Amino acid sequence: MALLERIATLIRANINELIEKAEQPDTMMRQILLDMENQLIQVKTQMAISIVDQHVLEKRLKEAGESVAQWKGRAETALRNGHEALARTAAARVLGAREIAGNLQRQVEDQKAQVENFRNALEKLRDKLREAEATRDMLAARRRRSRALEQTAGQANGADLDRMKKKIDAEEAAAQALTAADAAVDDHFAAMDNAREIDNLLAEIRTGMAEHSKTG
Repeated sequence: MALLERIATLIRANINELIEKAEQPDTMMRQILLDMENQLIQVKTQMAISIVDQHVLEKRLKEAGESVAQWKGRAETALRNGHEALARTAAARVLGAREIAGNLQRQVEDQKAQVENFRNALEKLRDKLREAEATRDMLAARRRRSRALEQTAGQANGADLDRMKKKIDAEEAAAQALTAADAAVDDHFAAMDNAREIDNLLAEIRTGMAEHSKTG
């Protein structure tokens, strides 16, 4: 889906790199935030629509299952009363209802996957938006320090000016280190989640093999 592809591109974007290359960093930063907020609204809307569609499909699947049971019961009744032709007609209806139910089941599973994709995209986009907002705040703080430095530059001697520059550099380095640390923590938790999924899948496979061995 085009929307999810746009979200993926936006999430992969290196915000700091884009800002550094921009001729007008403030304008670029505002545009990035605006794009993210617009995409966030679109993802929320599409996820809501997908959830509604999923509920509709699940309702139709339930009705198809009830139809299977109903026609199967009619076939059994016809057989008990010796109506072979009527029983065959009912059995044909059972097969038709089963086919419909099978198709609907696949559609439900596809719809669930789509909803999950939107949910994951929404979570990642929110994280990216928070990252962009932090970058915006850091840029604003950098501008304030720069203006303060310019205002005092004419009054300060060379040594004072050098100390002020070093302090600013240290503060920016600390902010960047904190951002990097947050990213590392996010990566670590993502790796843990992936490891748990692998463990769960292997456990399911082992259980299935054990059950198959018992029945075999």
